[in-house]
Amino acid sequence: MKVKRVVSEERILLPDVRDILLAVEAARLESGDEMSYELRKSIEHANHLSKTSAEKARALVAELMKLEKMKEDIAYRIANLMPRTRDELRAIYAKERFNLTTEELDEILELVMTHF
Repeated sequence: MKVKRVVSEERILLPDVRDILLAVEAARLESGDEMSYELRKSIEHANHLSKTSAEKARALVAELMKLEKMKEDIAYRIANLMPRTRDELRAIYAKERFNLTTEELDEILELVMTHF
């Protein structure tokens, strides 16, 4: 199947992807259709990497967006990866033109831990 053009584009969190894939899996199992290798691997991948519920991830993004040095794409990356250390968080901010202070890093990590 060839994709001719992108109709729309939006950011989505990994827990949301997991929920969508699980709904597809349930529909396939109910109808008796076979799941493709790619779909099975996608579900396995989403289950393995998703560390929180979709509601908690969306709440985390909303809280992160209230911070001063936060961009939407970084907030989504943080919610998807759920970093636990300052080094993991610094890796997310590696391409940015500014550095975060230790206090700012700790504030973000505290938000992540409350939504874990």
